[in-house]
Order: sequence, then C-alpha cells, then structure tokens
Amino acid sequence: MTIRETIEDMERATLSPYATLNENSRGRDKDEPQCDIRPLFQRDRDRILHSKAFRRLKNKTQVFLAPKGDHYRTRLSHTLEVSQNARTIAKALRLNEDLVEAIALGHDLGHTPFGHCGERTLNGLCSTGFVHSEQSVRIVEKLEKDGEGLNLTWEVRDGIKNHQTKTNPATPEGKVVRLSDKIAYINHDIDDAIRAQILSEDDIPMEIRKAIGMTSDDRLDNLIHDVISCSLNNMNIMDVECRNDLEPVMMSEEMNQAMYDLRSFMFENLYTNPYAKGEEVKAHRMLTELYNYYLDRTELLPKQFIDMIEKDGEATDRVVCDYIAGMTDQYAINKFNEVFMPMSWMVVED
Repeated sequence: MTIRETIEDMERATLSPYATLNENSRGRDKDEPQCDIRPLFQRDRDRILHSKAFRRLKNKTQVFLAPKGDHYRTRLSHTLEVSQNARTIAKALRLNEDLVEAIALGHDLGHTPFGHCGERTLNGLCSTGFVHSEQSVRIVEKLEKDGEGLNLTWEVRDGIKNHQTKTNPATPEGKVVRLSDKIAYINHDIDDAIRAQILSEDDIPMEIRKAIGMTSDDRLDNLIHDVISCSLNNMNIMDVECRNDLEPVMMSEEMNQAMYDLRSFMFENLYTNPYAKGEEVKAHRMLTELYNYYLDRTELLPKQFIDMIEKDGEATDRVVCDYIAGMTDQYAINKFNEVFMPMSWMVVED
C-alpha cells in the first residue's frame, strides 16, 4: 500500500461524513498517473503554490495602491489569511484541509493589478466582461505553464470559481473558503485603514462592534467561532433528523447580518473613500491606455499570447485582457512608462 493510499484510508476513517474525500473526486480534465505520496487535493495545492500566478500576488493591490508601508496587505497576504481562516474552520469541522487550502490559495489568482479598480476597468473594456473568479479558473486551466494549465481537480476549480458571495460552491470545503474570504478581508481591511489613519476603531458603529467584537482580534475570533458552532449544530441536526434543507457550512443569521452591516460601513467609509481611492482614476486610465495599445499591436504581446490568437483562435480582446490582468502593479506602471513616456535623447560622443 502506498503512502497516498494510507492517507486516503485515514480520511475515510477520521473525516466528517460531509467532507469531500480524495477518493471520491470527480478527477481532472486530463487523466494522469496518481502520486504515490500525495493525494489529489494535496497535489493541487502544491501546483498552485509553485505557479507563477501565485508568486505575482505579492505585488498586487489588496486595498491601497502601491502602499509605502511594509505592513499593508497585498493580494498574497490576503490569500494566506484566507487560507489560515479556512484551515482552522475545516479542521474543527473535520473537513478536507488539503481541498480547503488548495481552493483558498487559488481563489484570487485572476485578480488584476490595482485590485478591484483593475477588475472594473477590464470588465468595461472586454467584450465578454471580466470577473476575477472566472479569470482565476482560466489561469489554472489554460494560462499557467505556457498554455498547458495546472490540470487541477474539478472540486478545486469549482471552489475557486464560486468563492464570491453570489455563487454557491458544490463542496462544503468551497463554502468554508467563501466565508473565510469575507471574514479575512473585512477584518484586515479595517486594520489597514486604521494603519493609514483613514478610520479608527471608534468610527465603527457601536452596534456592530457589540455584535461582532470590539477589536480586530475579537472580530476574527468571534466570526470563526460562529461559523464552526453554527455548522456543527446544522450537521448534528442533519444527522439526527435527516434534514436536507440545511447547509452543512454556514454562519448564524445574526452574525451574518452584523458582518453585512460592517461590510456596508466599509464600502461607505473605505472602499469608496476619495482619500484612500484617489489614485484609482490614474490606474483606470493607465490600464485603459495599455489595453488599447496592445489591442492595436498584438505583435508586441509575448509569444504565448500571440499563439492564443493565431493558433487557438482566441478573441483578441480576451487575450489582451489575459496579458494585462496578469501584470503586477509595478509591471503595469513600468510598461506604461516604457510605452507612453518619452525617453531622454542620448547622443554617443566620439
């Protein structure tokens, strides 16, 4: 028996009946031999962790564009916080931690430079629209490894695609990541806003603070505890009463409402704050100019993207979006300067 098979036996014996087992996976689009050590979802996690798209997240905006301080979150640190929240919840519920971690690490691979400002810009430019969750799936299916993709399992791709509030992941592990994403960004965005002196704890309405917590640590702890206790309660009811009208992973109505109120407060006071978001106008114009420039000059795109147009028959505007979406903040700035800013005239003297 291989190490992988031993791990799969342990999953069967120890995980919750609601957990997604490796042996029950719907598999990959392209069949490949199994690893003798790592089960499917662990291999998926490792493939994401070693991808170029994952490394680029360290230089992509979370909330503040190109922040000067070392302690502001980037898209990478956000991803790691989502992963940790999700693993804590999954362990308590005896769900599949490898699946949770793979989904969490891959959920934001498709984010653009300059965060949601970049996403809105490309969504308005591309004829098919642009959604970062769908772009994350496109990266792991097609763009990574020079067009080969990562060949991830169906369950990981489903969780990545459906991590946003309006969607519904097929697995309990995907639902854990969807909640963990909201828990992470609401808490760390407040922390960054306080660091930037845009908000203070006292600005948060007292009724929200009483419901969720008076400090960042309290809020994080209370939200995670609420998901765990509510989910365990639902699972127990489903086991005893054979109910199918309950979700195995969810947050209490009271806490969900309080988090929604906090999110609304953040939109009003941070996400649309003219001081915090003043540079987004420049970012929007810069990405628009780059998009139009490469749309007219596809021969200047990297070879992989030219091949997607000429050999694979992909729409030009879709491929240009792929190229720009993959840029980091600084790479986009450098490209803009290279393309549009005049260079000093140099004369070589004898």
